[in-house]
Amino acid sequence: MIGAEESRAIPVARTDTPTPVLDVVVPVHNEETDLGPCVRRLHAYLTGHLPYPFRITVADNASVDGTLAVAHRLAADLPEVCVLHLAAKGRGRALHAAWSASPAPVLAYMDVDLSTDLAALLPLVAPLISGHSDLAIGTRLAATSRVVRGAKREIISRGYNLLLRGTLAARFSDAQCGFKAIRADVAVELLPLVRDTGWFFDTELLVLAQRTGLRIHEVPVDWVDDPDSRVDIVATALADLRGIARLGRALLTGALPLAGLRDRLGRSPLGRPRGRVPAGLAGQLARFAGVGVASTLAYLLLYLGGRMVLGPQAANLVALLVTAVANTAANRRLTFGITGRRHTVRHHLHGLLAFALGLGLTSGSLAVLHAVSTDGPRLVELAVLVTANLAATVLRFVVLRLVMHHERV
Repeated sequence: MIGAEESRAIPVARTDTPTPVLDVVVPVHNEETDLGPCVRRLHAYLTGHLPYPFRITVADNASVDGTLAVAHRLAADLPEVCVLHLAAKGRGRALHAAWSASPAPVLAYMDVDLSTDLAALLPLVAPLISGHSDLAIGTRLAATSRVVRGAKREIISRGYNLLLRGTLAARFSDAQCGFKAIRADVAVELLPLVRDTGWFFDTELLVLAQRTGLRIHEVPVDWVDDPDSRVDIVATALADLRGIARLGRALLTGALPLAGLRDRLGRSPLGRPRGRVPAGLAGQLARFAGVGVASTLAYLLLYLGGRMVLGPQAANLVALLVTAVANTAANRRLTFGITGRRHTVRHHLHGLLAFALGLGLTSGSLAVLHAVSTDGPRLVELAVLVTANLAATVLRFVVLRLVMHHERV
């Protein structure tokens, strides 16, 4: 979270310039060589192409070289440039402070290396200025994006975004592209909920926006990797994994006040039917438990029937597979209130993932039981399977809720 000293930081800007419509924040740390040319290039582009007043905020994160001095010289030469200095590092910290202090209705940021082609800037902010969208991101993973970077960074980027889809049910394509914008009224609501002050800041903000029901606009970009990037990939990856775990836990337990945000900011689904099931955790648990009881009874009947003609492992596999498909379909409709065919395939794939976990638990339990006693009573076998299925049920709820929660249409 932003410390008290950092939250009081105010950008130094001229008072004779009009109130900006767009404020582009450039977070920097020890960038005395690149800062001047990049900001001047950005300033020239905005002057020639943006039909609105703008501001460029250089957010200096505890630089120990001449970065801050360069920033002040830029502010003295260019009326639209202002400077914000923070005593601690962190891109998320810089964006939080700069966006919170800005008077502009549309806020953006880009990396100082200008890896993203500036031609994408107007398409990025136009939907926010018009009110059509709430946030906008540049994406390097769209079919029409043109990207120049090494294989290692390409694999890491795609792997990270796939991880977000699997763990946090992210629907945006590129979480970490350093080219984003947000409406100020939305930022006021979301920023107090974002805890990360580093590189995970972007992901956390986007996930909260998605779960709040906001519209995220994506712009394919031309992007050239900076060979001098100082990002520590290993440290950043570990921090991102910790952030995913923390945010996933908060979403699962309902610790974040997203319901109120959805009421104030979210875009209501089209044609919402009356009598829609509520989204509260308690209600979902109750309905999930009901579906689970029915599924368990169906599983036991199928298992006992299959056990007469198949071995225990084969009967377990068939019974689990049949009830897993039916369980996912029932929970999709009854527990999470999702109708229609949208994302059906994805939901069933995640249901099959939960099925695989359940199969591992139940098959492993059977294997242990038969290793201990090869001729034990059938009642003991059923009791072991019921216990293993209860553990599998908890895992299923966690997986399905992360995937389906807030995806009701």
